[in-house]
Amino acid sequence: MKLTEMKVNEFISVLASDAPAPGGGSASALAGAMGVGLSKMVSALTLGKPKYAEYEEKVQQIFDRADKLTKQLVDGIDRDTEAFDGVSAVFAMPKSTDEEKTARKESMQKALKEATLVPYSIMELCLESLKVVQMGLGCTNTNAASDLGVASLNLKSAVQGAWLNVLINLGGIRDEAFVNEYRTKGQAILDEALPLADTIYNEILKSL
Repeated sequence: MKLTEMKVNEFISVLASDAPAPGGGSASALAGAMGVGLSKMVSALTLGKPKYAEYEEKVQQIFDRADKLTKQLVDGIDRDTEAFDGVSAVFAMPKSTDEEKTARKESMQKALKEATLVPYSIMELCLESLKVVQMGLGCTNTNAASDLGVASLNLKSAVQGAWLNVLINLGGIRDEAFVNEYRTKGQAILDEALPLADTIYNEILKSL
């Protein structure tokens, strides 16, 4: 059964068990999905309201983008665990001969790269989601303003959590060019996302 097909209490039980996956990567994707999902909710509570008629087109854009991003981040919950399972599977490969050892090492490097790319993609989606949340400032239902603040907090946690998963996998990769590329790109996302999340939160805080 996919993680996303579980009931909430089932997912939390598996997450809290001694099973190594799902772990922080899937939890980060879930946090991101909840964050941008809240943005979709706020836009849904705004659309069609006469008070916000002048923002209808913009809010519809927020709704559409948030809908797509929510689905992508939900998909990331299972993708991250699948990537981890790919790394775990390598440990079961035979290593009796030199050929087997070489094949095992190559498979591990490939698996670690995939396990890096998945949380990196989560980081990208979280940054895009934060930009969508920011679009909602000043043009969405004020009764749900706190929900946009919670959205920013979830997405901030998600992008930082995904970054930790990128870093832990980069630590085992021998391809220096790959490591340098994703360390640089990941840090750039973080440097943009964290101040943006704080800005959104503080703007909401001032309005309450």
